[in-house]
Parts: sequence; C-alpha cells; structure tokens
Amino acid sequence: MAQGAVEYAKELSNGKGIPIVLHLDHGDTFELCKNCIDCGFSSVMIDGSHHSYEENVALTRKVVEYAHQFDVTVEGELGVLAGVEDDVKAEQHTYTQPEEVQDFVAKTGVDSLAISIGTSHGAYKFKPGQNPKIRLDILQEIEKRIPGFPIVLHGSSSVPQDIVKIINQHGGKLKDAIGIGEDQLREAARSAVCKINIDSDGRLAMTAAIRKVFAEKPEEFDPRKYLGPARDALKELYKHKNINVLGSAGHAYDK
Repeated sequence: MAQGAVEYAKELSNGKGIPIVLHLDHGDTFELCKNCIDCGFSSVMIDGSHHSYEENVALTRKVVEYAHQFDVTVEGELGVLAGVEDDVKAEQHTYTQPEEVQDFVAKTGVDSLAISIGTSHGAYKFKPGQNPKIRLDILQEIEKRIPGFPIVLHGSSSVPQDIVKIINQHGGKLKDAIGIGEDQLREAARSAVCKINIDSDGRLAMTAAIRKVFAEKPEEFDPRKYLGPARDALKELYKHKNINVLGSAGHAYDK
C-alpha cells in the first residue's frame, strides 16, 4: 500500500511544477516507518506517545537513525491527544510537559515535534457551553525552550458550524460537534508551528455537499454528480484554510 501511495503522489506531481511531499501520519511501529521510508516517503511520523517517556525516546531515536540515512525527515510526539480519528483513540488529554521537550529533541534527533495543547482528534472536541481554548501558554513555553524548532499540531479541525448545519438539515445527526476556533489556530500558525493537521473539516465539507445533493435530487445515482460537488467543497475549504487560517498560501517555494 505504501508503494502505491508513492506512485500516486508521483503521478499527481508529474509536470505540475508544484512540490509535493508524502508523509506517514501516526506511524506506531519502527517496521511501518521503515516500510514507508523504503518505498520513498518524504517524511514519517513515529507516534510513541502511548509508551513511557523512555520507550518513546528509544523508539523515536531508532526511526530517526534509519530515516536520516535516506534524507527522510521524522516527526515525533510528546503528550497525548484525546478523541477518536481512524485508529487513533485516547480518552483524555495528556498535555506536553515543556520541561521534557529539550531532552526529547536532543536524545532523539527528530526534525519536528507534535505537541498536545488541547487540540483533539475528531469532530467532538468540546462540550456545549464550553469556551473552546487551546493552551497557547504551553506552546509559548515550549518555544522558549527550543527556539525556532518546528512544532506540529494534530487534531486542529474547527468543525465549521455552517457545514454542520447543512449536514443536519439533510438527514445528518452531528449533535454537539464543536472544534478549535480558527482565530486560535491563526495565532499558533504565526509561531514556530510549521504544520497544522486538519482532517475532520474536510470530511464534514464533503459529507455536507453529498447530503445536499441526495436531499435535493433523491433520484440521483451517478457518483460523478455528487462527488464532483464534494470535491469542489473540499477545495474551497482548504483554500480558505491556507489563506485565512494557516497563512501558508504562496509559500510553496519558500526556503
């Protein structure tokens, strides 16, 4: 499967003149990371956050030592994100301890570090009535300890309420789906955070577009007629994110 992903990425980038990378997200074993590296991935994430600190360090260092032989960059993780997304599941947050980051980076040699500051996987990040806030104070303290080091935020979907409303108006049952405010993510993006993972928002945008077609045209059965609008919705969502939230538009060739 990893080799197929590499070939697909090459085909997408062929003749486009746009740099494309292929990244393994939440690799949980050395063997999985090694397989992706051997197949030609640009970068891998080794998520040892479910292990003890010492085991996390050892596993991450092992992946780094192998990956750097092939000029592949490695993302590690300290702290645990709550929520559920694919096979990633945790009941509650374990915030990243700023006092551990220097030691972890020095001992492992990672190229970037995913931290836990209150973001979480999935569309149900907060309960109704809560004032959704991520711990930007922890991010600031980490930046003081490892100045300029690339930081990663996972579970950063904002769960746009207008999209949730469309889904629910057309048969969906997304009760109390609440995400991270885009203003907070924009503030984080101005810091040393180099990558912000947004997945659930894309799923929601595509689902909303498909449900709308099915509701308005129940006779429709041609996938091209509902997957087309879904792709368009996804494209518009990420265009908005890149320009207004991540601030990454126009920087593909920045050094």
